[in-house]
Amino acid sequence: MNSWLQTIELIGEKVKLIPLLKEHKKGLLNAAADGNLWNLWYTSVPSIDTIELYIESALGQLENKTSLPFTIVDANSNNIIGCTRYCNVDSANKRLEIGYTWYSKSVQRTGINTESKYLLLKYAFEQLGCIAVEFRTNWHNHPSRNAILRLGAKQDGVLRNHKIDDFGNLRDTVVFSIISQEWNTVKKSLEYEMSKYNA
Repeated sequence: MNSWLQTIELIGEKVKLIPLLKEHKKGLLNAAADGNLWNLWYTSVPSIDTIELYIESALGQLENKTSLPFTIVDANSNNIIGCTRYCNVDSANKRLEIGYTWYSKSVQRTGINTESKYLLLKYAFEQLGCIAVEFRTNWHNHPSRNAILRLGAKQDGVLRNHKIDDFGNLRDTVVFSIISQEWNTVKKSLEYEMSKYNA
């Protein structure tokens, strides 16, 4: 990686974000099977048919210095429960996106996502000095859109006909961001939310 974005581990109370490895294949498939997440047509969750390409693509982005992929591990059980990554990294302008995020069905709405995003945002703003962190999701992915808003991100806009998905459908992409001047307030809000889960 370049000097700005290094391979790291981020450790919290509930989760550990560790560098994605090929050896995580079985654990990722088990995590995705919890809820058959690959059936959600508006997301990119790996299945038995796509897991090899999914991991190769993520590690290829890592090698190209445009992404830093993480495997999400439950801090208590040490089971793999999902995946996320810093992506579309623009080190010259100190911007990046947090994306490719998914979690096993059984850990959704348990505080796992809040803490994962807190760890990623804290590192991005306080260690990397980011001026903005983006989030992007499919227009039809309402659970993701609502989760991003709950983090404290603001909607920047909608990229119409942004992509053509695997089914040939035109995807509208909703873009959100948190800027550096907002981080202290967002941080306080996230810490408050995490305290409710940890009470």
